[in-house]
Amino acid sequence: MERKETLKDGTELLIRGLTFDDLDRLMTFYRSLPYEDRKYLRIDITDREAVEKRIRAVECGKSVRIIALHEDEIIAIGVLESGTDDWHKSHGELRVLVSKEFQCRGLGMIMIRELYLIAVEYKVEKVVAKMMKPQIGARKICRKLGFRDECVLPDYVQDQDHKDQDLVIMVCNIKDLWKEIESFYRHSDWRRY
Repeated sequence: MERKETLKDGTELLIRGLTFDDLDRLMTFYRSLPYEDRKYLRIDITDREAVEKRIRAVECGKSVRIIALHEDEIIAIGVLESGTDDWHKSHGELRVLVSKEFQCRGLGMIMIRELYLIAVEYKVEKVVAKMMKPQIGARKICRKLGFRDECVLPDYVQDQDHKDQDLVIMVCNIKDLWKEIESFYRHSDWRRY
């Protein structure tokens, strides 16, 4: 998968699958993110060994990771992890991370659209998003995309400062997600399709 895209401000970029050859670029991207963007992530993304392990999961088929590149630099990453057991085989967990410079420019929606298309290909019926309670912006975006709060697990996870945080689990039916993506493009001045 490789696709050229244009942001609503005219910036051109490339969306494609992540490979092991992208490791150095990915580490540069992760290390450039402000600590507040990294604080609530499930792993320390500045730890090269942990990141390598995640890329190997792609090679094993345990997850799909796509990246957005601008002038050969990674500016966003999107992840779809599908369920591996019978209980969750029709579920997929969705995550997107966009560099500060490219936020609010439509890139997040492009990444979500691409992950949606992959989810359909993998026969995912429900999409799950997990985040810590302080991630208010991420929760707002998920709600706009049709996700609903499914449950909150108090003090269930720890942030990068080792402080206990509530885990918020949000769920969206894949068809509802598409309706919201379509609505975004239909009601925006962004003439893309």
